[in-house]
Amino acid sequence: MKINQMKKDQLFEGFYLIKSAEVRKTRAGKDFISLTFQDDTGEISGNLWDAQPYNVEEFVAGKIVFMKGRREVYNGTPQVNQITLRNVRPGEPNDPKDFKEKAPVSVSDVRDYLEQMLFRIENATWQRIVRALYRKYDKEFYTYPAAKTNHHAFESGLAYHTATMVRLADSIGDIYPELNKSLLFAGIMLHDLAKVLELTGPDNTEYTVRGNLIGHIALINEEITKAIAELNIDDSKEEVIVLRHVILSHHGQLEYGSPVRPRIMEAEIIHMIDNIDANMMMMTTALGRVGEGEMTNRIFAMDNRSFYKPKY
Repeated sequence: MKINQMKKDQLFEGFYLIKSAEVRKTRAGKDFISLTFQDDTGEISGNLWDAQPYNVEEFVAGKIVFMKGRREVYNGTPQVNQITLRNVRPGEPNDPKDFKEKAPVSVSDVRDYLEQMLFRIENATWQRIVRALYRKYDKEFYTYPAAKTNHHAFESGLAYHTATMVRLADSIGDIYPELNKSLLFAGIMLHDLAKVLELTGPDNTEYTVRGNLIGHIALINEEITKAIAELNIDDSKEEVIVLRHVILSHHGQLEYGSPVRPRIMEAEIIHMIDNIDANMMMMTTALGRVGEGEMTNRIFAMDNRSFYKPKY
């Protein structure tokens, strides 16, 4: 049974990928394993009580298992309980890629769309910079997630997030013609590109040393600086300054990682579009893991709020 098909108090069985496994102790001092399982529809957590040493060795992150249990709700949080686990047998599903969440559209479609939209960047300087950096990080950009855990945290999530933001910007630019669409497109296409330097990749994603100590906003600014030097572009030109500004300010607030707040219209709009798409993905993902009439887990990146799934 797929995770998103599980109903409250329903018995289930199926094959799942262990996303994380952490050995903990009960108040009585007994070991148990806190587990998070996932398939291509979502993830759910549960505990294996009275864990033996051999359980700790065999049920580790990245392993596929066959699980039986009951899907319950505890303190408003969906979880699996009364679980039994075993290793997969020959002939049973054993490819971890089959159990990972994917973008709702193919990466080839995302690539085709973004390549088309590159031609919509009418400013030659901006287009040269975007093309140079997309050539440099082509493979990584179209395979990496956009985040470790929060939004678009799946293979090709970075490119999908970028393409969705470009679509939103295109529509908003039609409504507000005073916005410079070329700057919106160029800024969006570059704003998260350094996630390919901040994160380790699509499998068992973690932060790199550069990701932890520098962060993707500073890293992309550095990449742009190197690109304009290689392209012999004058970095004092206003068109270069405003491109760097919309990227440096896209988190909106200093406390959220931007070294400067948005000070031109396009910067403010990119920040708002980024939030819209990230929040929609987080809410959609959380609501997809609960049944009608239930509350989601609290979403830390959305002020630790939980959301209700109506029955309509």
